Amino acid sequence: MYFSITSKIFILQHTFMKSLLPKLPLLLMLLMMLSAFTTFASPAIEKPRVIVLTDIENEPDDAQSLVRFLTYSNLFDVEGIIATTSVWLRDKTAEWRIYEILEAYKEVQPKLAKHEPGYPTFEELRSRTKAGVPRYGMKGVGEGNDSEGSEWIIQALKKEDPRPLWVLAWGGPNCLAQSLWKMEQTETAEDLERYVKKLRVYTISDQDDSGPWMRKKYPDLFYICTPGYAHNGRQAYHFATWSGISRDQFHGRFPGGNREVISKEWIRENIQENHGPLGSEYPDVAYLMEGDTPSFLYLINNGLGCSEHPDYGSWGGRYEYYTPRTQLYFFEPEIRPLWTNAMDEVFSEVDQQYHTGNHATIWRWREAYQNDFAARMDWCTLAYEEANHPPVPALAHDQVMELSEGEKVVLKAEGSIDPDGNALSYNWIYYREVGNSVYWLNMENENSPKASFTAPSMGFP
Repeated sequence: MYFSITSKIFILQHTFMKSLLPKLPLLLMLLMMLSAFTTFASPAIEKPRVIVLTDIENEPDDAQSLVRFLTYSNLFDVEGIIATTSVWLRDKTAEWRIYEILEAYKEVQPKLAKHEPGYPTFEELRSRTKAGVPRYGMKGVGEGNDSEGSEWIIQALKKEDPRPLWVLAWGGPNCLAQSLWKMEQTETAEDLERYVKKLRVYTISDQDDSGPWMRKKYPDLFYICTPGYAHNGRQAYHFATWSGISRDQFHGRFPGGNREVISKEWIRENIQENHGPLGSEYPDVAYLMEGDTPSFLYLINNGLGCSEHPDYGSWGGRYEYYTPRTQLYFFEPEIRPLWTNAMDEVFSEVDQQYHTGNHATIWRWREAYQNDFAARMDWCTLAYEEANHPPVPALAHDQVMELSEGEKVVLKAEGSIDPDGNALSYNWIYYREVGNSVYWLNMENENSPKASFTAPSMGFP
């Protein structure tokens, strides 16, 4: 089987005028990603700390996302999985469903661990599964609304760990809001500020009114979201970047994405059937496939993105930072600083056309993240020598290089290997939207282990 190594090259350029700097330096970030089986479990890479908030059982997609999340759990330090409410599940939580899926994970964890190191045990994950208060939105925030889940988040924030704490909200985030409210009552202003700065939040839209409350109350909170908590009760999900994972599965909203790899037939063959007890816990698609998955695809270490820079792009989409002065088309009455929708222009091999939009920042990687998931589901039943494993990329130069305009750059990935002995193919791409050069970058030998290009001009007259 062939695998494809792709290097993303983007340019962050200094904003000096040519008259001020004769040889304008360009900062080139060279980040490796693989467009097929692409994830890495290197112990040298710092794992992100993760807490999942899920309104599981409001519809099937949370259970689907949890199955996938567990196959990638060796890439994270999973601090907690907390059952919460949402606009669709207002007065109860369904932690029982998390336990069911964890029981299936218990059966396959030893097999997964033979393919990559670092998979947490069933006992570890079971002990970190909690529940939030069974109340909707801000009705669950304030005096008398502490829960096992909100106290667990506080405990995680107070750990002596320098890494950020990522809270991935698949449903309503009021459990996190309660944690912040509680700490405001019990901590000094300085300590509260420190805890807020430690948080990183990726929400699958606003599924209750606690998200807008947190953004207003804590404007420095690192927050990725497509705001859509409408006053008339309608949700603007079709605007949301995350829906690019599979929205065209049934609705046909986003032309250009590969629909075959999100079809019921593909899911049945590659995920659900003959893939052990964990595959059996993956429910059929009802509305769209795995709407919550982009929140952790964003954190997967495939070299494509950088979690502290949502504008670099990732399997979980690309986002830009908006301030209150920015004009948005979303439905939040008072715009607060947050990371939200960005646009990519992508050429689709499906219909041989260019497509522009925020959803394209996710569906452009669809074959990659689906094939990668299929490979990991195979690990649940196959021995190491029977399964596929990610290639090991290698750059023969620094990932960050400072160059001058007009300088020739040689990219080398000749040391890359495949642990299964399969042949490697190469495709170097230029992720233009991440940079700000007005010129297109012309790559030479883009399908070989060694490629080159000439550093472009800033475009100033």
